[in-house]
Amino acid sequence: MRRPLVATAVAMALTVPLLAATPALADRYDPGSTSGGDPYFPAAGNGGYDVSHYDLGLSYDPATGRLDGTAVISLTATADLDSFSLDLRGLTATSVLVDGKKAGFQQLPPPEDGRGGELVVTTRPKLKAGSTHTVTVVYGGVPGKPEDIEGANYGFVSFADGALVANEPEGASTWYPVNDVPTDKATYDFRITVPEGKTAIANGELVGTPTTSGGRTTFVWRATDPMASYLSTASIGDYTMTTQVGPRGMPIYNFLERDLTASRRATSEASLALQPQMIAFFEGVYGPYPFTSFGAIVDDDSVGYALETQTRPVYSRSATEGTVAHELAHQWVGNSVTPEQWTDIWLNEGFATYSEWLWSESRGGDTVQEQFDAVYATPADDEFWTTPPGDPSPETLFAAATYDRGAAALQALRVAIGDPAFFAVLRAWATENADGNVTTADFVALSERISGQQLDAFFQAWIYAPVKPTTW
Repeated sequence: MRRPLVATAVAMALTVPLLAATPALADRYDPGSTSGGDPYFPAAGNGGYDVSHYDLGLSYDPATGRLDGTAVISLTATADLDSFSLDLRGLTATSVLVDGKKAGFQQLPPPEDGRGGELVVTTRPKLKAGSTHTVTVVYGGVPGKPEDIEGANYGFVSFADGALVANEPEGASTWYPVNDVPTDKATYDFRITVPEGKTAIANGELVGTPTTSGGRTTFVWRATDPMASYLSTASIGDYTMTTQVGPRGMPIYNFLERDLTASRRATSEASLALQPQMIAFFEGVYGPYPFTSFGAIVDDDSVGYALETQTRPVYSRSATEGTVAHELAHQWVGNSVTPEQWTDIWLNEGFATYSEWLWSESRGGDTVQEQFDAVYATPADDEFWTTPPGDPSPETLFAAATYDRGAAALQALRVAIGDPAFFAVLRAWATENADGNVTTADFVALSERISGQQLDAFFQAWIYAPVKPTTW
């Protein structure tokens, strides 16, 4: 607030410059945006800061479904802030500290559609652009079974024997306060306490040996590679761990729920046994594996899908060979190289599906061209072609066209520019953009640079037109 000035007529001339300068000084600090700016999910994400690290202390009781947490968030202000917000949905914050000092806060309810939910923190002293801070939030509640915009379970999904955590696209806020946008990647530490006998699994690698006290066991995991929030996990259940060794001695940790049926266990074990071979195969396409470990979480509970959670994909009930190849490929295309906005999700799913086609061909299955032909045989009046991969809509984010038409577009590009240029594009895409965020325009520019061809008409037909491509 600007304090009114009192001046004599004689001094007035001297105070005029001060009056002119004061509003700019007083108004320099503003509230941070409560939106990350994604057109599909405007309630997700926030503005005015960048998170570098999340340290999450979690305690979960499957018997009650209650989750209690302490999140210590390291961030840098990117604007002059007198307040900022974190996404937190369905859980209640009870304390907020900024740099160890109590901060004022309020929780804004989500809009009528139930999406979003903001924890708005008032900062005193205010945060100056470029300054770094530590924010500690104590919170808790019963996550239950959150649903995404299509009505599928996501986020922290509770079951009687544990929880299966799969956040895509903006479900991380159902279990910790977060800047829930793909562009704000951060490193993570997880300390997860569960009833003795349960296993808690997160991204990265296990730190030390789990400790048990008073009938509860604490697992510590550390993920040192930058990670988008939708790729974080903290799945809890009755798991058995097995290990493998990948290229250059890289550790692979697999966790299979003990209650899997015999047939699902056999399918999963056979598929996961191929992971070292798959990693070597995709390194030949995209370059070195981008993270420090890999593995799998196969849970007997169902959310109805698998997800490429970074370094440790989750599989609901069974891990089939094609799905394992798909989720592994995502570690390069989706996890390391991540879209800036959800409109470009085909850069995740089209690429991973195409990778799955490449793997299948290498194993003696249909050739990639035959798999393209099967997709292209879909009649022109089929609803499949009305979803453009480059802008599918929030409600059809995971439509078949995002996957199969996206993959078909890559095969059409391969035919158009030739194998040498095409595979050079894939490798450059993964290596030049490692740990970064990208757009379709970036991929078009890279394809044109390497191929020497003008490809606007091609991408308009395959990625943006809501009709079956006939010429390109």
